[in-house]
Amino acid sequence: MRKQIANLKVQQSESTLKELSHNILASLETLAVFKEASIILLYYSLPDEVFTHQFIEKWKDTKTIILPVVVGDDLELRYYTGKQDLAVGRYNIKEPIGEVFDNYSAIDLAIIPGVGFDLKGNRLGRGKGYYDRLLPKIDAYKIGICYPLQIIDDIPVEPFDIKMNQVIYS
Repeated sequence: MRKQIANLKVQQSESTLKELSHNILASLETLAVFKEASIILLYYSLPDEVFTHQFIEKWKDTKTIILPVVVGDDLELRYYTGKQDLAVGRYNIKEPIGEVFDNYSAIDLAIIPGVGFDLKGNRLGRGKGYYDRLLPKIDAYKIGICYPLQIIDDIPVEPFDIKMNQVIYS
């Protein structure tokens, strides 16, 4: 499944993926759960993910943005304070270098990437288990975001998998 989706993504132009990203994030902004959230867990996108860089910049002054940092086999959460405070980490992901955020119960909304999602809220990750270890610690409303081509009919699940409350793909 991961290879299939990767092949579909490379067939899309960068402009198409940016337009889709804009539409997905515009849909997210209309939700009451987003409007009411003050602390949001997001991710700083890789080239093949829904593009979040501009979205993070747009909201960083009105909402507290938290981003994950790969530390060993886990994700540590840190405050996002601006592009100037990002460093390239493991897997070539830009990560915040500032203060650690450990008050997981204060997170109002978690926006989660994935390789694929089904419409029941199941998520297919990259296979390293980072989000599998992080998500059980977060009680916040969880929204998976992805391109329409990443929607899969039925993702196989394990007992430890955490479902998204919602998936936005257009």
